[in-house]
Amino acid sequence: MNGPARILAVLQLFEGGPSVWTVEEIGRALDLSTSTAYRSVRALVSAGMLEPVAGAGYALGPAFIRYDRLLRQSDPLILVADPVMRELRDAIAGRGTLVLCRRFRDCVMCVHEVRGPPPYGETTYERGVAMPMFVGASSKAILASLPDRLLKSAYLENEAAIRASGPKSWAEFKEHLREIKRLGYALTDSEVAPGRIGLAAPIFRGDQVVAGISLVVTTPVMSRAQVEAFVPKLQAAAEAIGERLSDDQGLPR
Repeated sequence: MNGPARILAVLQLFEGGPSVWTVEEIGRALDLSTSTAYRSVRALVSAGMLEPVAGAGYALGPAFIRYDRLLRQSDPLILVADPVMRELRDAIAGRGTLVLCRRFRDCVMCVHEVRGPPPYGETTYERGVAMPMFVGASSKAILASLPDRLLKSAYLENEAAIRASGPKSWAEFKEHLREIKRLGYALTDSEVAPGRIGLAAPIFRGDQVVAGISLVVTTPVMSRAQVEAFVPKLQAAAEAIGERLSDDQGLPR
């Protein structure tokens, strides 16, 4: 394992694992000598990506906060989508949360959200939260827009998880997604969290799906039929974002 790969491997230990690691624990987890693990940790501390805490441990450092702010300020998708999402939030009188998602590895990750006022803006789906590719409206809207060859590959690699989520065969899985693609949106009820309805539409740049925009509401606020009535507005928002991404309209220089 070379230097850059070791650095990434150390950081990846914090993903879904303990929030604090000692040098010795890092060495054992990555099969590194203590001296090699220490050099990697020292480099990360110097960059602000790790910081020492009590008990000879290390936690993620403040550099990630800085980089997250830079990303929020420079990500073309967020810059283009935010005003469109705020306009849509106002159009529904703030009775839900608008969520912007993109594909990340084998999941779909929330990268931005625009919330309605309490209690309407309550949702567990916030920036940085990743969802399985096969569960929830956001995931399905993006998944249904992928080429068949990628869908087949995703199915073969995740067949057990897909069967657990509903479809029991490749044919059933493909037909389910084909219907979502035909409609141009995905609608789910209590699939990610009880009492939450999700409505999502894909965002395209040219002919490639790059993200999805979702409306998330609670069932006491709106019924499934009331949420579905917002399909035209959500699809129009997705189309507007895609068009602006394609020609860079509205992006700061």
